[in-house]
Amino acid sequence: MVMKVAVIGAGPSGLTSIKACLDEGLEPTCFESSYAIGGLWKYKEEPEPGRANIYQSVIINSSKEMAAYSDFPPPAELPNNMHHSEVLQYLHLYAQAFNLLPHIHFKTTVVSVSQSPDFAAKGEWEVKTEARDGQRETRVFDAVMVCVGHYNKPHLPLQDFPGIQSFEGRYIHSWEYHNAEGLQGKRVVVIGIGNSGGDIAVDASRVAEKVYLSTRSGAWVFSRVGKGGLPSDLVISRMDLMLHKLFPTWMNKNMEKRLNESLDHKLYGLNFFAQIPVVNDELPSRIISGRVKIKPNVKEFCGSSVVFVDGSIIDKVTTNVDVVVFATGYNYSFPFLPPALQSKSGYRLRLYKHVFPPGLTRPTLAVVGFIHGFGAVNPLAEMQARLATRVFKGIVALPSKETMLEETEKDTETMHQMFACSDRTPICVNYIPYQDSLAELVGVRPNILWLFLKDPRLALQVFMGPFTSYQYRLTGPGQWAGARQAILTQWERVFQPFRTRVVAEPESVLLIVLVFLLAFFCLTCVCGKSIF
Repeated sequence: MVMKVAVIGAGPSGLTSIKACLDEGLEPTCFESSYAIGGLWKYKEEPEPGRANIYQSVIINSSKEMAAYSDFPPPAELPNNMHHSEVLQYLHLYAQAFNLLPHIHFKTTVVSVSQSPDFAAKGEWEVKTEARDGQRETRVFDAVMVCVGHYNKPHLPLQDFPGIQSFEGRYIHSWEYHNAEGLQGKRVVVIGIGNSGGDIAVDASRVAEKVYLSTRSGAWVFSRVGKGGLPSDLVISRMDLMLHKLFPTWMNKNMEKRLNESLDHKLYGLNFFAQIPVVNDELPSRIISGRVKIKPNVKEFCGSSVVFVDGSIIDKVTTNVDVVVFATGYNYSFPFLPPALQSKSGYRLRLYKHVFPPGLTRPTLAVVGFIHGFGAVNPLAEMQARLATRVFKGIVALPSKETMLEETEKDTETMHQMFACSDRTPICVNYIPYQDSLAELVGVRPNILWLFLKDPRLALQVFMGPFTSYQYRLTGPGQWAGARQAILTQWERVFQPFRTRVVAEPESVLLIVLVFLLAFFCLTCVCGKSIF
């Protein structure tokens, strides 16, 4: 009998989960509360409660090759760092290529997920759904994949900012921000220097009279544009990881030096605190031009005045504040899951490998895409989904409950040491090692040494080239015949979007000089005159 799997959400994680089910011969049924696929990347003119929202200017931080699914390279003509509309286009192409849309029930919300009466014997789940017309239905599934992400419940910590209730201006959460319309000539304070806070500060500064970006801890600011004008994240490689393991202090200092060469973070008020870095190309230029001013954390509000913890004030005498944008992150929530499955380890859900609740007697529920690392989420979610479906089928066995709990607590401790974790950032992972750990369980981790013996050209790209997900399709379950070619042609897809104006290669100066001297020598010989 074919296993029936409920997939909750049709964003990037949900789509790859549907495909993973199909690849393993499972029968997926996806429930999507909106009318279209895309999740976070489906732009909405008006934000809808309970759903992720983005602003008009959003551009993906990861380049297209680094964000690609492992068996679906992006079209060469797409820009390397895509606008949200182009990310959505890629997701539509992916869904069409693998015929995922027929498995999705749109405008259908999952109300609850609970264990069936005979869960201990079969591991089945009862999934209750509600359609837009109010019709409710309960179905039984052999397994469930939760793919709803963590950007749908805005965190608005008003209690941390005394006086905000009497603030005479307007305040919103970044979830409500669309564009800079209405901010012309205004004074704007953006609280929070994550990726959203940096983007909104830059966007607003194009029309606002002044923008103040308030940060408690600062951040490293990375540019999408790297050496030679190529995407900066293409330097992430297995060789880079190896060097970090061998020479961690030197590598960290070298990276810090390189970042400070282009932007002195201390001078700009962007002192570093261990967290996922901010990717923003324009923030330094807005700061140096005075359009954005970096300020410390807000202490309190007084009418239309803002007081910062260093004692500085923006008040009516000099310039009052018109708008405050709280870029203060999100609280994750899974209201449809049983409370027993929502216990925490530190700030994060207690999930083995960030996927499986350890307490289940049968591992038939997986959380996919609830993860964050210095890299794109698509490859992470895809690998999680590939592992989950093989666990559902019984091909991959998970450790005992005690072992999973022990490893989860150890992972949490390590994560808290490496990253600035909080309720808003509870799920940070070390990008390559995490994917490799899952790939090891799935049976698709590439053997680099064997690859060097068998195919040196390919091995060099896998080891020294960009850490793209195609390498997880070279061998093992789900092997894709096009993986080798995808890796060897990835640089061609990187270069293609730049070729909108062909520039002729300049002739060699040396060649020109030699030709000139030869011509001059011949001329003097013909004229019968010596040049010496």
